[in-house]
Amino acid sequence: MVQLSAEWLKDKEMLNGTEWSMYPVAKPEFERFTFTVFSSLFLSCRRSVHKVLLLLLRLDRDLHIYSNTKLEDDLFSMGSDISNWHSELDYDQWVALPVVGPQPLARYKHGAVVIDEKLYIVGGSRNGRQLSDIQALDLINLSWSKIKMNTQSQADNIKSGVLLEAFPATSGHSMVKWGNKLLLLGGFSKDTSDNVTVRFIDLESQATGIMEATGKIPVARGGQSVTLVGSKLIMFGGEDKHRRLLNDVNVLDLETMIWNVAETTKTPPAPRCDHTAAVHVDRYLLIFGGCSHSTFFNDLHVLDMETLEWSQPQIQGNLVIPRAGHAGVSVDEKWFIVGGGDSKTGALETLVLDMSMLVLSVLTSVERKDPLASEGLSVSSALLDGEQYLVAFGGYNGNYNNEVFVMKPKPKDSKQPKIFKSSAAAAASASVTAAYALAKSENLDITAIENSKTKVDLSVEVGVIKEEKKALESSIAWVKAEKSTLKAKLDEINETHDDLSKELHSVQGQLAAEKSRCANLETQISELQTKLSSMHSLEEKVQALRSQKLALDHNTSVQRQSYNGSWRWMAP
Repeated sequence: MVQLSAEWLKDKEMLNGTEWSMYPVAKPEFERFTFTVFSSLFLSCRRSVHKVLLLLLRLDRDLHIYSNTKLEDDLFSMGSDISNWHSELDYDQWVALPVVGPQPLARYKHGAVVIDEKLYIVGGSRNGRQLSDIQALDLINLSWSKIKMNTQSQADNIKSGVLLEAFPATSGHSMVKWGNKLLLLGGFSKDTSDNVTVRFIDLESQATGIMEATGKIPVARGGQSVTLVGSKLIMFGGEDKHRRLLNDVNVLDLETMIWNVAETTKTPPAPRCDHTAAVHVDRYLLIFGGCSHSTFFNDLHVLDMETLEWSQPQIQGNLVIPRAGHAGVSVDEKWFIVGGGDSKTGALETLVLDMSMLVLSVLTSVERKDPLASEGLSVSSALLDGEQYLVAFGGYNGNYNNEVFVMKPKPKDSKQPKIFKSSAAAAASASVTAAYALAKSENLDITAIENSKTKVDLSVEVGVIKEEKKALESSIAWVKAEKSTLKAKLDEINETHDDLSKELHSVQGQLAAEKSRCANLETQISELQTKLSSMHSLEEKVQALRSQKLALDHNTSVQRQSYNGSWRWMAP
């Protein structure tokens, strides 16, 4: 083991001045700071100290020693060329970048685009508060900077007599590059208008403003997808400010600034928000995942933008969990999908979809609670020294994040034969290859050419068959997994059905008992009503008898009075 001591930290105040931002730990109060690495690692990386740092950063979550200001400055000053940091990365692995300078606030649902080796972050949300800042990360020297913008004159931002704020705090918007401008569409702000507003950020003049549009302007929304195809922006879905989910397709011509509604046919995707979209060969719009108010999706829908027909093709490869709030970026024929979740757990896998073959596979996975397993993060593609890199930022997984992660995807191997959709196409390609070789060579005889052609044909045929076998095996595995899932669901449904049947029988028994009891009560009520009727007649008889008795009593009294009078008259 070799111990690298921080002797170059001159005093305690320099050490305490280091900003410890990645972890909730107190600033160190000691004079000496030590890194420990394997000696073989350090010796192999003497020419590039930043490689040591990058490798240490892969362990930083366990070591809890990551710092982002003076510590990196001093490490990088030890003879390391910062601008060459990306050359040391392994393929298909995420690495946290040791950025320097004041970092942006942690956030999610922001906009992100890479232009000229700089990552631009605009807006977003944090703790229920929307943000309006514009941050830029230089991907060469790994330093953050905040960009101050100039707004247009008030006269340029007046619409219908109302002054519009040029760049309000916004989240859930989409951001694309158009010329020397960043265009921002959709999202929610404090004073969201009724329709979608198109805002711009001019990176050259550092001016912001609103681009006036006409036509069938779509309703304001957030969580939509916006994709650039030529000079047109394709907006799909989202959720309006009344929480109504959408699945419409709207097209903005950036040359005329006229909105139109695409009248699509066949079955569209269910209304959704927080999905991802990509375009393949400037013709097919792909929609993946997203959510409604109660359901998360893992389906793929494709819109043919020439025929405006929707379809839902079968995906081959890995079966992935439903997700929303994920991020996606396409590089050549590959569509990389990162993060997302279902509001309970984050999606751990980084997916890659071969858009020409519709084969989905898991590229790599991260641990739970990793910043890359977040909702509302962003991922962009960057071209550095002729190689493509993926750059991820932000997100929310119980904590708001502001780390920057990079991945160097493995490039397409041009030496490998292309996967053709038919053996005839493969044979035709091989024939063309053989003919080209014949034209280039003057020393080959006919027999050698025929033998070479046969070998090429067989090699291509074998390659095609192997690839078709892999695709079929992958499809069979997917079908088996789907069958197992459906069987489990069916068993659960059957069990639920049995429980419900038992409960139904119990309720039916209780209902029968209640019916019997009601019948008895009705009988008793009928008897009581009969008795009540007889009581009325008895009361009438009693009343008649009372009347007769009163009359009799009255007559008796009169007779007595008459007798008494007679006796008095007869008395002497």
